[in-house]
Amino acid sequence: MALRRTVLAAAVMVATAFSTDGAAATVSPPRPAVQQARAVATAEPARVTEPAATSTASAAEPVCVRLKGAEACVGPDGSDRPGITIEDTADDHRHPAVEYYLNGYLGTKYVIHNLGREGEVRGSREIGRVVTFRAAVYSGNRRVKFGRWKTVRNVAKYPVKRDTRTTPAEARAKSRTCTSTKAAATVCFAERKTFVYACDTKADEYQARAEYFVAGDPTTRYEIHQLAGLGTCGKAEHGDLSISMYRASVFDHGRRKATRLYRYN
Repeated sequence: MALRRTVLAAAVMVATAFSTDGAAATVSPPRPAVQQARAVATAEPARVTEPAATSTASAAEPVCVRLKGAEACVGPDGSDRPGITIEDTADDHRHPAVEYYLNGYLGTKYVIHNLGREGEVRGSREIGRVVTFRAAVYSGNRRVKFGRWKTVRNVAKYPVKRDTRTTPAEARAKSRTCTSTKAAATVCFAERKTFVYACDTKADEYQARAEYFVAGDPTTRYEIHQLAGLGTCGKAEHGDLSISMYRASVFDHGRRKATRLYRYN
């Protein structure tokens, strides 16, 4: 009887040492987790690549990117940098700017130029649920360097919505004032809950841009670059701030092709 129990126990041990296929079972040590690369999106068609850096701002702290001479931040309402801001961090003859896209839409790029002095901060409270941004440094109207793109989500308590279906005719109908350049670029705006449209009105390879100042402040220039093509408009919002100077321009990427003189509102 004891011999029979010994044989049975040995058979069980042998059975557990093999897999159902008859191959010997092995136990591998746990492998370290491998971080998967996230999808890459283009920020300008066939020109700019947006890296996968993504974060969500905390209740109080802004998310910032830095470049020599510039610091751009996106922060919630409760932070010391609400909305999107750009700070001049160098005492030189160049000025910083923040370039950004809203709500994952790459057909409209926004730029805020900080024309103040070192240590001064400029920006906008009106941002979307998703903000993809980077810092840049300009010498006059020429961009001389720029940083990497970063995406921040769910920062604004009341985010602006994505507006991609407005046509130039609809923008004119909704606006109080409009101006155009050579039937290629149109800028329209209204000042009750102020908004600005930049519309592309010609089928060519050039970009329509709105360039303007708000609230009589000459140290902050705002731009809307409409990249989606003929019959499309990009929209920016500025809350209770009114437009003070504005013009419509046409660009071949970074080179100005046509423009009007600034008009005063």
